[in-house]
Amino acid sequence: MAFDRYPFSYIADRPTYEWPNGTRLAVYFALNVEAFEFGRNPGADFTSMPAAPYHRGYAYRDYGNRVGIARIVRLCDEFDMPLAILVNGMVYKMTPRVLEPFRARGDEFVGHGRTNSERQIDMDEATERQMLIEARDAIATREGRPPTGWLGPFISQSAHTPELLKETGFSYMLDWWYDDQPTWFRTDNGPILAVPYPSMELNDIPAFVNRGASDAEFTQMAVDAFDVQLEDGAHFPTVYALSLHTFLMGQPHRIAQLRRIFAHIAERRERIWLTRPGDIAAHIASLPEGVVEKPAMASPAAE
Repeated sequence: MAFDRYPFSYIADRPTYEWPNGTRLAVYFALNVEAFEFGRNPGADFTSMPAAPYHRGYAYRDYGNRVGIARIVRLCDEFDMPLAILVNGMVYKMTPRVLEPFRARGDEFVGHGRTNSERQIDMDEATERQMLIEARDAIATREGRPPTGWLGPFISQSAHTPELLKETGFSYMLDWWYDDQPTWFRTDNGPILAVPYPSMELNDIPAFVNRGASDAEFTQMAVDAFDVQLEDGAHFPTVYALSLHTFLMGQPHRIAQLRRIFAHIAERRERIWLTRPGDIAAHIASLPEGVVEKPAMASPAAE
């Protein structure tokens, strides 16, 4: 099967550019704020494969919205760290209180499905379109404007997702992580930006649950990656992102680790652009034509 969504590009061969404050490293933190339906599988935990009615996983994740999220917002306030809130639309119905601090802080709200109990890969095109509209409108109604960015629950996409995202008004997505720079991604409805998101690496769920990393190991990975990317700036600009979930990083023992990560980054604040993915996408879209290559429209043969 031919793949023509984006062209191959070797990072050292590309035009260089700076972020708005003249630095070469953009840094953002993505906080997943999610809603789950009781009786539908909310995902794996640390013990064994879950079974219906999945009460253990439901309760584990509910801890994040009841307790863990409060610790995270206090720490972000202490270090003046901006956030991207990756929010399920159902959070506005089930636990709207948890979003109030982020609204007051001026954080970015990113579309993240209706609920984290469903995946786009399991939907037909009409169902997925309706889901995107509902998730978009839930944010627009409460935040006063629709989200520009999207991350699918479970980082799942169907064959139609990129086109549907463009159709429903999204200008960037976080689902495709194949680069350390934002890149243009082809859809039949025009290009959409793929902004780097650490779906497989600096993401607490695969690190802790799937790979069994210790708390200290995750902290070291986060710090080491930041240091390397900071030095990459001598050669090219990159995006550093950390993906957090309230029920994992909001645990008391992990807040201590997150504090270490934030302290390390805050000490180097003058050398980076602390931002949000929507601002990153807007900056890339404002660059002169050709600085970031756009993929060609699909050929009839490719279709």
